Amino acid sequence: MALFRKRTAGRPGEWYYCLKHGTVEEGPECRAADRFGPYGTREEAAHAMETARERNEEWREDPRWKDED
Repeated sequence: MALFRKRTAGRPGEWYYCLKHGTVEEGPECRAADRFGPYGTREEAAHAMETARERNEEWREDPRWKDED
């Protein structure tokens, strides 16, 4: 166990979506591996999972990434 815990860097006005807790946070509170962001607004961060699903679908449908013969 470390004697000093390093505080996660972030600034007020930067919004993140915490995957672990399923919540929006301002200036990261959780570790980087557990969050998406930064986003410019609280609203954008609140829709992080929807945005990720949409992007994943676009990439899945992109013919440049398909392994077809």
